[in-house]
Amino acid sequence: MDQQPADSAYHRTLPIGERLSSRPLVDDRFSCFEEVTLKALEPMLVPEAPRAGEVDRSECGHCRPSEHTIWHDDLWQVRSGFTPFGLPFVGGIAPREHVLLDDAPLDLLATLGPLLQRVSNAVKAVPGVARTHLARWGDGSEHFHLWALARPAGMMQGRGAMLAFWDDVLPPLPDDLREQHLGIVAEALAAGGGTPFPGRD
Repeated sequence: MDQQPADSAYHRTLPIGERLSSRPLVDDRFSCFEEVTLKALEPMLVPEAPRAGEVDRSECGHCRPSEHTIWHDDLWQVRSGFTPFGLPFVGGIAPREHVLLDDAPLDLLATLGPLLQRVSNAVKAVPGVARTHLARWGDGSEHFHLWALARPAGMMQGRGAMLAFWDDVLPPLPDDLREQHLGIVAEALAAGGGTPFPGRD
């Protein structure tokens, strides 16, 4: 792929190639870091490499059946357990149809708010969970998706964006406890409609 440096008024202000101070990450009141070393700011090249499913939708993981689907209804699905996690719960929320947020049908998006409320409450049904954090990055897959992360009760170091970092470094949940938590979330969602563990007999 032939790439060139991105050029805009914003890009021209950036100190490409320099190693920036990490003090704002350390000094932030929600920070969980005592010391951070940032890589040098790399050149920002365009066009960007396509995301999963962008060139060939048959390669979209969200569109394929998965043993990790813990709940679905006619429109939405929730998946979890596809990678180890150190938080009480981490799961992905996505439409069953391949859509982008940019042009998703409004009638589908109208059902998203109530679903997020249900997911938040289902995750908080897991013992030891205080909050459900919801996030969207959108750089891995073209298929619109969100993340739900459970913040443990009392874990003030996990407030805000710090929670995703903690998930990477906390010890993975034991298999039996992870399955218990998946079951709690799936059954809580199914209490409002839909099917828990549709891929399991």
